[in-house]
Amino acid sequence: MTVFDGVPAVANLDPDLLDALRRAARDARDDGVEFFVNSGWRSRDYQEHLRREAVSKYGSEREAARWVATVDTSAHVAGHAVDIGPSGARRWLSEHGARYGLCQIYRNEPWHYELRPEAIDGGCPPLYADPTHDPRMQQ
Repeated sequence: MTVFDGVPAVANLDPDLLDALRRAARDARDDGVEFFVNSGWRSRDYQEHLRREAVSKYGSEREAARWVATVDTSAHVAGHAVDIGPSGARRWLSEHGARYGLCQIYRNEPWHYELRPEAIDGGCPPLYADPTHDPRMQQ
């Protein structure tokens, strides 16, 4: 799906995040790059399903937490995060995303972007190694 689709994963994103994504996608398109949303807003049930799958795959809650947040801490459930592909779109966002306040947050998840309006003037903040280093995940 694209950032222009009306599906819940896109339509339920925070309006400011969605606006920034759409502005960036229009400009990226001028450079021959198209954004696809691999994951956007998620229901609490779907997030819990992903978390359980990660625990099974990685063998523990601790290891799973490096990849999948709980329903209470997930920026996806809150509509504040989007996973973007393909790699060309991520490269474009890595170079230009701060202009729109769109920042990669985790070093281990180059596809995961969140809105950081302060990045427009000051650049994106340093990356967390993974979600377990993000203070928001310690709730």
